[in-house]
Amino acid sequence: MHAGGEPLRVVLPGGLPGLEPAGDGGGGGGPSSVLELRRRLLASPELDALRRLLMHEPRGHRDMYGALLVRGGCKEEQEEEGMPGAAGGVLFVHNQGASSMCGHAVLCLARLALDYGLRRPPPTPEKEEQEVPVTLHCPCGPVVAFASWDGQRSGSRVRFHSVPAFAAATDLTVDVPGYGKVVVDVAYGGAFYAFLSAEKLGLDVCSSKLRELVDAASAVTKAVKAQFNVCHPLIEDMSFVYGTILTDGKDAFSDEPTSNICVFADEQVDRSPTGSGVTARIALQYHKGLIQLGQTRTFRSSTTGSLFTGKAVKESKSGDHNAVIVEVSGESFYTGTSTFTLEENDPLKYGFLLK
Repeated sequence: MHAGGEPLRVVLPGGLPGLEPAGDGGGGGGPSSVLELRRRLLASPELDALRRLLMHEPRGHRDMYGALLVRGGCKEEQEEEGMPGAAGGVLFVHNQGASSMCGHAVLCLARLALDYGLRRPPPTPEKEEQEVPVTLHCPCGPVVAFASWDGQRSGSRVRFHSVPAFAAATDLTVDVPGYGKVVVDVAYGGAFYAFLSAEKLGLDVCSSKLRELVDAASAVTKAVKAQFNVCHPLIEDMSFVYGTILTDGKDAFSDEPTSNICVFADEQVDRSPTGSGVTARIALQYHKGLIQLGQTRTFRSSTTGSLFTGKAVKESKSGDHNAVIVEVSGESFYTGTSTFTLEENDPLKYGFLLK
């Protein structure tokens, strides 16, 4: 699948050995939470080898992205009473490891959950279309998506409501080797990102060469990680800087699209406007008083030109942080179905990356 051009390789429940949520959830004998499954994935050389097999060449490429679906006993499923249309848990994987949230993946998975029966849709009157809620249990918390359903198949347009998103730091000065002292903002939208205008680095987010943008964003990420300690108030596992989003600097509210590029993990480039990045950027703009509740902004990927929209729908809290729930909308599409083979005598069976 893809949303906004960003690929999503989906492994259906039971498709990856070792990620069954039932049974030992880390020593207690009970079911595992999605967060505990993420820890298991990151700590297990065997599971990491399977991640590399799926993400890296020759089956994938350095910018491949994946979602591993889990059902049948994860702790959240047993506690999900009141959750609208729960479809199980999901782990997000990329070229370096596993992330905490992925908006473009949620846009895809809401459709897949309906089309593949992971979320049983309610009866639909003939020739009528309805919007069906789908709850996905992500490492950052439950995310509720809404997908159109005509009784037979889902529609391409999907929206979701984020976990509480907030500004972690504004006007933070960091010393970036090769670029000097620059001022950045840090915000959380299911993952922490650094934000700044590409112009501060002598670049144009829409016209500079991709390599230049990737090098600059990666340098900023490294500098922020070294010079600023991010801390999620409720979930310690979320306390890491996932990447840097370079923007066109158009943060004040406007009906015109604003462009950005997200570079995350090991210099991985998002083809979409980045769903969790849109979430964090809306939270940042709301914190600065640049946008009001209910005002919709359009975000454009500077790599593909694809569009997401975002708006703050209500105020919230995350620990002591003032936060907002953000609605992100976009389109997702199917691209095919694959079966992968591993031959034990293949010296490159677990994949490789070229830089």
